[in-house]
Parts: sequence; structure tokens; C-alpha cells
Amino acid sequence: MIISDKQKEYIRNAHHRYNLKVGARRCGKTYLDILYMIPKRIIERKGKDGLYCIFGVSQATIERNVLQPLREIYGKNLIGSVKNNNIAMLFGEQVYCLGCEKANQVSKIQGTSIKYAYGDEIAKWHQEVFVMIQGSLDKDYSCFDGALNPENQSHWLKKDFLDQVQEKGLDVYVQHYTIFDNPFLSKEFVDNLCKEYAGTVFYDRLILGQWKNAEGIIYKLFADNPSEYIKDKAIDENGNKLNFMMISIGIDYGATEGETEFKASGITYGFKEVWTIDEEKLVGLHTPEQMYDKFIEFYKRVKEEYGKVTHCFADYGALGQVLTFGMNRYLQQKGIPIKVDDCIKGRILDRIELDCHLFGQMRRFILRKCKYLIEAYSQALWDEKHPDERLDDGTTPIDDLDASEYSMFPFYDKLMSVRK
Repeated sequence: MIISDKQKEYIRNAHHRYNLKVGARRCGKTYLDILYMIPKRIIERKGKDGLYCIFGVSQATIERNVLQPLREIYGKNLIGSVKNNNIAMLFGEQVYCLGCEKANQVSKIQGTSIKYAYGDEIAKWHQEVFVMIQGSLDKDYSCFDGALNPENQSHWLKKDFLDQVQEKGLDVYVQHYTIFDNPFLSKEFVDNLCKEYAGTVFYDRLILGQWKNAEGIIYKLFADNPSEYIKDKAIDENGNKLNFMMISIGIDYGATEGETEFKASGITYGFKEVWTIDEEKLVGLHTPEQMYDKFIEFYKRVKEEYGKVTHCFADYGALGQVLTFGMNRYLQQKGIPIKVDDCIKGRILDRIELDCHLFGQMRRFILRKCKYLIEAYSQALWDEKHPDERLDDGTTPIDDLDASEYSMFPFYDKLMSVRK
């Protein structure tokens, strides 16, 4: 078993009630848990009272970040899949696998006793979930292991738990990582990752592993060098017209007299690049039918110029649900072969990181005619009063960003996994 000095240090010291690894992405935090800690904790507690649990943002992220890597090392016979009852068989034991993004996600285990819990991406959880889990670690042998990337300095996990360890005398071991603590990454990979996140809050958090507040311009790479990302035509480096793997439209509905935004994103084969290829802004009052007709015009324009539109995602607020229902009926009546689905909003921070990641890798481009989105990327600011949120006081056009993100965020995992 080849592991780093930092990982060896964790094995020597992680004998507490709570054992947390906080730090950079790709620094080896979760790998050590997959390889050693999770199997060790489960086997140690066989036959003892209480539940085994793995908690993550969702069951999908648990499968991707924890179960699949476990399966690759230990095989399908020892690592099963999550069934309809939220249980997976690991090393012959029943393990509950539950999402933690919302407080009601883990209500199924409320009031139960947990002998071992593993936590993935803890900083993305709802705080009430973590508090609930704390109350369930009621055995003298109960243990919680977890890993996370740090976020803002007023994050609930830092402020209400980690910063209180000494004062409250909590039995907690915390180990901090930077990306440079992983000696198994190539220098080229590390150098490229540092360049990709340079100038953004994600450098401090995901490279240096620091709790850091976001401030100032959000999309600094774009704002400082717009000519690198703004293109006149959707063509490749050889001057050939791009043939997109998929084209996705995002819709942000305007409330009352607000502005409705349509943004079309073209995604190239292999999820290598994202291009904003067209946009439309509807200003002022429009009846639903007028808005639907404008959408059809936009859809046909995009289809004619760039190819088949494969997806469409719209805001699903109270007004959005009604408008989307009417839109789909209208499109069906008019014979337009596209269905508008509810968008996947996710966390604003994750949507922002996706764009920053793509800009950093030179995989995100915008056609010059999309002037409203260009303006939005140039002006977007972090909100000083609300950590990790965009300033939304009417001074910057964030609705354009929302529509653009709705068109691409459903493909977050695949876009983030590609390196150009």
C-alpha cells in the first residue's frame, strides 16, 4: 500500500470521535478513506449495536465518490449498489447511504443509533443534517470520518463546529491538506490546475485548502482577458464550423415586468468545450403566448444555424412551473419537437465554479453577438454581505448568468471530469 506521508500521519492520529480531512481537491483525502479507513471502521464494529451510514450530498455523489472507487479496489462481491431501501452491502454489512443537501433527506434515521458514519463533501450539506448525525453518534465506540473542501470563513461547519473544538473540549481530529501534499500527482497536472484557478477564490480553497471569503469580481479570468473567450464564429482551430454533440437552451423567466432570458449553449463532443452560441432577451410585458412565440423563433434560429436542439431547461419557481407547463402544451400544438424540463439549479457556488473551471482550461467561449452574457460575465461581483452568493441588487445582470447556467449545469459532472 503506497501512501503519502500526510496520509500516514492521518492513520496514526485519526482515533477520535470525529476525524476530518479538510483541504484541496485531488490531494488524496478521499482516496485514503476508500483504501483504508472505511473498510477498517466497518470491520472493527462488526457485531456491535448501531447503524453504518455513508452520507453525501446525494446518493448519486455517494455512488460516484465513494462506492464506485471502493468497488474498483475491493470488487463487486464486497461492495454492492444502493437499493430502494437506501442500503448497500459493504464487506457483508448493511450500510445506509443517504443524501444530505436538504434537512429532510436523512429523516429516515432520525432517532437511531449510529456506530460508524462516513461523510463525503460535508461542507455542501445542510447544517441540520450534521446536527442530526451528531445526536445519533451515541455509543462509546461511535465514530465519524469525513472529508471536505473548505468554503467561506463564516461557513456553519467552520464557525459552529471546527472553531468550537477547543472551547467545548470536543473529541475532534482535523488534518489540513494542500494540493502539494499529494506527491503522486504529476507536476504538469498541478501546474495546470494552479493556472486554471489562478485569480479566483477557488485557488485559495481548492489548491491551498484554505477557508476563504469570496470578494470582488467573480469571473476574473474572463473580465481581465475577454478577447481570449469571445469569438466571432463557432469554428475550431482549423477554421471549420463546429459540429456540436448537443445544444441546450436555458430559460430564466422574468417576473411581472422583468426580463426573460434565453441562452443557447453548444457542447462539443466529449464534453470538451461549451460555447454560448445565441441569446435572446425579452424586455417588458409579454403574454405567455407572446413569450412562447418568441421562444419558438429563437429555437428555430438556433436549430437552423447550429443544428438540432437537444435539451431545454427552465427556471422552476412558482411562476416558472406554470409557464413551463403552458410552454410545453404550446410547443406540442405547434409541432415543435422539444420538451422544456425543470432546470437543475444546484448551489450557485457550484455553478460559478463550473464556469471558472472551464474558463481556466480555455474550454468556455461566447460568440460576440451574445452581448448581454458578455456584459454579465464582465460585471458579476461577489456579495460582501452573503458569502458565496452573487451580488443581486439590480446593479449587475445576473439573470443572464442564470439562464446560461441552466443550459449547462445538468452536465456538471461530465464537464468537470474532462481535461483539455
